[in-house]
Amino acid sequence: MNDRIDGRVKLLSVARSDVGRRRQINEDALFRDDARGFYVVADGVGGHNKGEIASREAVEQLRMWVYGADRDLDRLVARVEAGEKDCVWEIRRLLESGVKSACYMVYGMAELDPEKKGMSTTLSALLLRANLAFAVHVGDSRVYRVRGQAVLQLTEDHTLINYKVKHGMMTRAEAEKASGKNVITRAVGHKDYVQVDTADIDIAPADRFLLCSDGLHGYFTSDAEVAELCSDGSLEECAESAVALANQRGGKDNITAVVIEVQTSG
Repeated sequence: MNDRIDGRVKLLSVARSDVGRRRQINEDALFRDDARGFYVVADGVGGHNKGEIASREAVEQLRMWVYGADRDLDRLVARVEAGEKDCVWEIRRLLESGVKSACYMVYGMAELDPEKKGMSTTLSALLLRANLAFAVHVGDSRVYRVRGQAVLQLTEDHTLINYKVKHGMMTRAEAEKASGKNVITRAVGHKDYVQVDTADIDIAPADRFLLCSDGLHGYFTSDAEVAELCSDGSLEECAESAVALANQRGGKDNITAVVIEVQTSG
């Protein structure tokens, strides 16, 4: 566990990743840095096509991008704190560019090595700065904010099922029974370019955030279950309970959870 006191808040985080009960390789990757308020979860796609390399490389490329932009981020954050709200969009654009850069690199690696052909990954990241949470997202890993019993999903699943529901081709009830729920419509590295979603919301002391792969959230039955897992108890208990829940319900995929808490300093 790491922490950082930064004027108003202290960030604490815990991460757990598990291969699950049916897979031989853990293709998930994660990163957390409380000092910078930066967190990432990726879920490799491709199986024999080196999904674990795609996820690991995408996380590392995005990490290097954000670290390289430290001065720009500090400058933009200072302007946001001074009331220049337009700078929020610049921070979102900076993170979006980082994911697109990672996509290009993963795609390039696959083009150079026939054994990696077709490898790609989901990528969901969270940056906590200036009393705001910035999410950047491709695929079907998720970012949640848990505030007491209120749960807000910051990301939208880029899956074929969700696409059909969104465009009126399938009802929610039909989607619950449909097969192929893990077919994603966007991935980092599938092509040399990817459309990236970004979002920003406010943060407050005692907020908790959950970043997770679909090996976990695929077993959630409701937002209330997310709140039950994450709203209280130690961060270690939350992360370990999340992994245990997924394994108890089948563990058909790799399971990754990063739990973050915003605390007041003092």
